[in-house]
Formats: sequence, C-alpha cells, structure tokens
Amino acid sequence: MRPGGLADHMTGFGRALRRAGVPVDMARIALAQQAVGLVGPERKDDFSAALEAVMVSREQDIAVFRALFAAWFRAPDLAGGSIMAPPPGGHDRARTTPAQRRASRALAPSGPPPAATTGADEDEALALTASRLHRLRHADFRLLDAAEYPVVERLARQIELPVPHMASRRSRPGARGSRPHWGAMLRQAHRTGGELLHLPRLARRVEPLPLLILADVSGSMARYARLLLAFLHAAGGRLKGRRDVFAFGTQLTDLTPAFRLADTDEMLAAANEAVTDFGGGTRLGESLAMLRQRHARRLVGGRTVVLLISDGLDTGEPDMLARELAWLRLHSRRLLWLNPLLRFDGYEPVARGAAVLHRHAHGMLAVHNLGTLEQLAAGLAAVMKH
Repeated sequence: MRPGGLADHMTGFGRALRRAGVPVDMARIALAQQAVGLVGPERKDDFSAALEAVMVSREQDIAVFRALFAAWFRAPDLAGGSIMAPPPGGHDRARTTPAQRRASRALAPSGPPPAATTGADEDEALALTASRLHRLRHADFRLLDAAEYPVVERLARQIELPVPHMASRRSRPGARGSRPHWGAMLRQAHRTGGELLHLPRLARRVEPLPLLILADVSGSMARYARLLLAFLHAAGGRLKGRRDVFAFGTQLTDLTPAFRLADTDEMLAAANEAVTDFGGGTRLGESLAMLRQRHARRLVGGRTVVLLISDGLDTGEPDMLARELAWLRLHSRRLLWLNPLLRFDGYEPVARGAAVLHRHAHGMLAVHNLGTLEQLAAGLAAVMKH
C-alpha cells in the first residue's frame, strides 16, 4: 500500500460516518488510526472491532457503522488508491434496513473517498462547510430542497434537549437532606456502640419531568413533522425519564412503542406504518378527547410537561377544542405550544384553533429551523420558571 494510503482512507471513512449521522470528529479518526496500528488491518473482524470501539459512542449508531463498514471495505483496490467499493445498487427498499439505507445515502453522493487536503485547500473546505452550515442553520424546514432536507435532519439529531427536573416525593441519602435517615442512624449506632459520629439525612430525589409529545401530522405540518420527530427521538434517547408520544391529524395515533426503538430511522419507519392519516386535516379537539378517554393515565400526577407541536390550523369545533385543552392544562404541569408559524414577524393567532390554543397554552415557542431547536431548551426553562 502506498505511504499514507490507509490514513487517507480512514479519514474518508470518518467523513462518510458523519454524512450518515454518526458524530465523528478528527480526534476520533486519529484515535481510530492508532487503534488500527495496534491490531493491524490483516484480520477484518479485528479491524472492524477496533474502529467500532473508538468511533461509535451511541447504541443506535452501531448498525449504521457496520453497514457502512461492510460497504466501504468490501472490495479493496490498492492499485487504484481506493479500498472502497461502490455501494450495492438496485436493492429493493423493503429488503434493506434503515441502517443500510443511511449508509447508502452517505456513500452515494460521495464516490471515492476524498484525498486528504492540507494547507489552503483544507482551510477553504472548512470555510465552505461553515458557510453552508450557517445557511442551513437558519433555513426554514419547509423551504429545504431534497438534498438539504436529509442534511438538516442529521444535524437536528445531534441537538441536545435538556428536560426540566424537579424534586420528587421519593428520597435518597444526602449530606444536605432536610429529614433524618433513621435507618442509617440506627445502623451507625449499632456499629459504634450507641455513639453517633454524624447525623445521616434524607434528601429528595431530583428527577426529569415526564414528557407528553403531541405532534401534528396534517398536510400543513408534513415537512416539519418528520424532522421534529427525528429530533425528539434522538434527543430523548440521551435522557432518562418517562416519554409518551402521540401523532394527531384526523385521529390520534400512539407512537410511544415506535419511540422505544433505539435507531431513529427504524422509529420513523415504524411511525410511518402506524400513522394512517399523514398529510390530511387537523381535528385536534377530537384527538384530545380520545387522549382523555383512553390514555389519561399517561399524565403523571400533574407533573407532565406537554409539548404540542402544531400550526394551530384546526378544522374542528372551537368549543370542543377549548374544553379538551382546559382538561389537558388542568392535568399537566405545563402546556407548551411549539408553533412553526412563529417564523413570520408579527404573527398573530387569528385562526379559530390557533386562538383557542393561544388562550390555554402556558407558552408558545418557535420550531421552524435548527436555530430555534437549539434555543428550545432555554425556552422550556424560561416557561417552567413562570
């Protein structure tokens, strides 16, 4: 192999992983090259295990890594300076897994692995990347073209969403607790002959608030729904706590089983099969009535934070919507309306459904581009304080 060839191909493989949505930076690529130097590239299973150990940090990315590794290192061509074979074509979509489709999308537009750049070429590439990311960060999801949409979706999956925490009724041993820990106190006294060296205490546990997500999948929200569901799934996978998800259009669909899947692409495929009214109308009042009648236990003790994602263009009866929203607000800690129409300056909720939502929601936050998703955590914290 030519000098530096393996290092160039490893760099190209790391870039392909990034295009597939796996968070890989140059530090991980350098660490992977060190790992390969220790195990050697002779045995493919050891080679793959070494790369996976240092380049994959999330469970949902393991299948993507393995699919991309199989395509990238399938047919070595050392004479041509490339050890990546072109991705297999002509496969039936029903026979491929979501991880294989992500790997194919990452490889299809890239062709051979790019040669390593240095000096002015590297600076120019970084500048172009930064310029494009800045534009995509402020681009409205509805206005993205077919090439930009998957890029923005992968970027959205990497955004953090810290869920608000609160003190629960349960307690745990803590140095600054407000109550004495009688059991620990008796055990200490038994060990020390009745003498107490310090006073054990109990403190209240701090736990994340339960989340209830209601996502509008009507026609006007079609471009936002998939991307926001992918964002909430990836962000929620890094968090602990209860999370229930429903989609609504003309009816209510429970997406909680789909959200339990580790891979975001598998979740989207399962949600697509479950939702039968995607791209239709919006009847939020009837959907909330179904939530109250069949799933009222999903609202945990008045502590649940409800994220209602919709543009408010409801076609149902406003009186029914008002009744159901009043019930939902009464049984939740906060009802937050995530509205993509806030992208317009001077937006006023003048539609009938939007006016009802505006009266009952504790707060209204924008969700129309990557910038607003990055600010969502701060917005949640501000609404929770009031």
